[in-house]
Amino acid sequence: MTVLTSGCPATTDSHFFGWASNIYSRAYSVRIPEANEDLLLPTNYRRADYPLNRATIAAVLVGAVVVAIALQQSENAVKRPAVPNKVTVVYWEKWTGSEGEEMRKVVDAFNRTQNRIFVRYLSISGINDKTMLATAGGNPPDVAGLWAEQVTQFADANALTDLTEVAKQNGVAQSNYIASYWDMLTYKDRLWALPSTPASTALHVRRDLVPPEYRSPETFPRTIEGLDALVAKVSKKDASGKLQLAGFLPSEPGWWNWAWGYWFGGKLVDGNKLTINTPENLRAYEWVGSYAKRFGSQEVQNFQSGFGGFASPQDAFMSGKVSTVLQGVYKSNYIKIYKPELDWFATPFPHPANRPDLANRSVLGMDVLMIPHGAKHVPEAFEFIKYVQRQDVMEALCMAHGKNSPLAKVSDYFLAHHSNKFIKLFDQLARSPGAFAAPKIGMIAQITQEMGNVFQEINTGQKPAKAALQDAQVRLDSEWDTYQTQILGEK
Repeated sequence: MTVLTSGCPATTDSHFFGWASNIYSRAYSVRIPEANEDLLLPTNYRRADYPLNRATIAAVLVGAVVVAIALQQSENAVKRPAVPNKVTVVYWEKWTGSEGEEMRKVVDAFNRTQNRIFVRYLSISGINDKTMLATAGGNPPDVAGLWAEQVTQFADANALTDLTEVAKQNGVAQSNYIASYWDMLTYKDRLWALPSTPASTALHVRRDLVPPEYRSPETFPRTIEGLDALVAKVSKKDASGKLQLAGFLPSEPGWWNWAWGYWFGGKLVDGNKLTINTPENLRAYEWVGSYAKRFGSQEVQNFQSGFGGFASPQDAFMSGKVSTVLQGVYKSNYIKIYKPELDWFATPFPHPANRPDLANRSVLGMDVLMIPHGAKHVPEAFEFIKYVQRQDVMEALCMAHGKNSPLAKVSDYFLAHHSNKFIKLFDQLARSPGAFAAPKIGMIAQITQEMGNVFQEINTGQKPAKAALQDAQVRLDSEWDTYQTQILGEK
């Protein structure tokens, strides 16, 4: 799952540090294969070629006791216990639980397959902030497992190692990857990260909660208007007017509130310009508002207050509170754990009837591996990252996490034995021209937070869509001017 928020420690200049934070959560288990492969190392790598932006360092390090504490924690986390005759690569990752254990299997397999490098795997909470602080303090991990949305943020701060040349010298090329995922790894024609696991999204449908004529991907409505008609037909209220079943809710699960405009042909960024208040986005958020009007804003809030967590049997979809939900490929893992008897299918999210060109749209997300600026062992760190890119290793990890593969080539075994019975659809959606991700802009978390505010204002009836979008445009234009001046030095 992809949840973009922002959190800014107290500093004299908070504009940089609060731009991104993101949480992913999934589960499963598959054995990771062992293999060894020689690595070509760049002959011209020099850490000094990528100086960290001093203004950014100053902004991040000023004041706040919380910063000092985080730096101390970071210092402790990058300590390198001696392993005889081996280079210790410190790898920070956000995953916990079964996801973390599956990645630990990858690390252990890599450590067994060669005798020059030992990867020390650490699960780190608040990893994005701690990685930035450690980088600014000159003592980062060698590898950081972050999110694709943060590539631009970190690159703008000169807080990443440019991987363009080392990838080229080691045969890691754009042609190896699905185009939309590769695009998420690059910024200003440079490569800054490589994938660990990706995700694509689709509409999940419970067969028992839709009419018989809609109980297959082939017969389910293809258009937004068709979906709306289905919702009107299946949604139920009790005698007192309390909502008991919703055919669909734009606010469930509420992870992609920034993205609704894209299903209507809109976007949030066009070149160097923010495009919040556009006719396409207006149409999208008026549609969002129609659901609040249909069911009643307060009634929707009351109804959703009874939903359980995503990873629980009380989840709205698994417990039968909603007939359909927009979710990621990883949802099937939780269904398998908490509601294995559930009869469901996945289908592309519908498009507006007058925009058939918007069919097969899917919002993408991706966990990525970066090498922070100032990492002690860049060649060795890249050797580990390259190992993760091997098709057998990548497919095993993605199967374990219940996700599709980011690679252009996918084995028959992966498609036949994946835990998600609709994995072919999710693979196809990732390859679709309609696939999209959060825009590549350093203040993406600020934008997604503001669009979340827009969504809530409309969903709760505080503002009509037009006013909410107009106000957000003004606020974000001001934030963008500040970002360009203080971070990019462009104004």
